[in-house]
Amino acid sequence: MSLSVESRVVSGQPTEHPAEKDPDLAAPPRTGRAGAAYRGLGLALGLAALVLTGLLSVWVGTRGIPFTATWNVLWNPDGSETSVIIHDYRIPRTLLGLLVGMALGLAGALMQALTRNPLADPGMLGVNLGASAGVVVAIAFFGVAAPLGYVWFALAGAAAASVGVFLLGSSGRKIASPERLVVAGAAVTAVLYAFNWAILLLDPRAFDQFRFWTVGSLAGRYHDIVLMALPFIGVGLVIALFLAPSLNALAMGDQMGRALGVNVGRTRALGAVAVMLLCGAATAAAGPIGFVGLAVPHIARFVVGPDQRWVFAYSMLIAPVLLIGSDIVGRVLGAPGEVQVGIVTAFIGAPLFIALCRRRKLVML
Repeated sequence: MSLSVESRVVSGQPTEHPAEKDPDLAAPPRTGRAGAAYRGLGLALGLAALVLTGLLSVWVGTRGIPFTATWNVLWNPDGSETSVIIHDYRIPRTLLGLLVGMALGLAGALMQALTRNPLADPGMLGVNLGASAGVVVAIAFFGVAAPLGYVWFALAGAAAASVGVFLLGSSGRKIASPERLVVAGAAVTAVLYAFNWAILLLDPRAFDQFRFWTVGSLAGRYHDIVLMALPFIGVGLVIALFLAPSLNALAMGDQMGRALGVNVGRTRALGAVAVMLLCGAATAAAGPIGFVGLAVPHIARFVVGPDQRWVFAYSMLIAPVLLIGSDIVGRVLGAPGEVQVGIVTAFIGAPLFIALCRRRKLVML
């Protein structure tokens, strides 16, 4: 507390979807116009939940402000202390939660689609550890103390780690298959983990500062951090949404994907770039936040089925609701201080993910 994934390809031939063998794994059986209406209604409900959560985030905080006063200064800032709290602290925090939640949810869905691994999360390509290494370097060697200062180091570290993983996974005459990318990501993650702790254990001052960033938090982030993360996350969102139809084809295997006109190598490369932009910017801005990118895509697939276009859309709504809601819970439970959002998402996301596992919703993608 602080203050303020059964593979669907055998020898290149697609097999039946797991839901066809076990109806319990299927999404609600709605097809055609009824299915589109069902999913559209779900999107509308998700958008309404997101708006409600955002308003609660602006209203609820460590300092109690009546709802009427919050509503008035939200639309008519008057320079008062209440107006400063709402516009300079709570609104940027809520906007950052929206951006980071969308980025982590979409990055998780994209990673699971690229690797066809239900346990993939945005950190599998070494993005989180790359960002952490950037922050460690900034604090230990350059003396950077402010979030706006080391956020650029975090973004550069995430980009370098992602490029290193992709180059390592595509080395030799082999293409960057999902399996090679996962192994390369694990190797880079291990190296970066050792690098970070070798420095932090020798520099107590850097460790003391780094430990507050590594837990993940939306507190203390202002408009400058939001504006920094916005273009990177925006480009990542566009790339990821553009790749959704190709990922639907690749779900039936690489050979079938090529037969359907998908450039497999380009799709994976662009997917890695999107994950780097999304997760890199989100991690740089708010620190590593777990379980959001891992659990949210499973919730989306449970609701709408395996179509990545719908999974991506739902993930972009569910994830910020979860993240901002967790941030609100942290403020309420920790008053007059607060519990960082990275801790709350772990407490909320872990039981949720365990429940999904027990209901056998985790199938190979």
